[in-house]
Amino acid sequence: MGSEGAKRAGAVLIVEGEPLVRAVAADVFMDFGYRVFEACDVADALTILEGRDDIAAVFTDIEMPGTMNGLDLAAAIRQRWSAIAVLVTSGRVYPGAGMLPVSADFIPKPYLPSGAIDKMKALLVADRHE
Repeated sequence: MGSEGAKRAGAVLIVEGEPLVRAVAADVFMDFGYRVFEACDVADALTILEGRDDIAAVFTDIEMPGTMNGLDLAAAIRQRWSAIAVLVTSGRVYPGAGMLPVSADFIPKPYLPSGAIDKMKALLVADRHE
């Protein structure tokens, strides 16, 4: 998917507690033509999702400040916004069977930018065909 396809896919919300890691992830998605929004924790992410209707995908870390983690966020998104693609990442926590909602995916840190983009593209295509 070139930048034209990324524009049609809508925006990506990057949810990451570490500001530098969040900025790098945002740059990766912007470099591939996605519009990007950023959240520092699950509460911030939910506020953004409640206020926008153009978020097509969420890229979230599992470990997060606050009372909810990225897996909680993924479950909330699947319940409330089932059309939003969810890609989860972590360098320390690896979700076991049944920990990710249906049609969410996982990529371990450190990841190659192209690997994150490829997984997100696959999720966006799959969500359009369900």
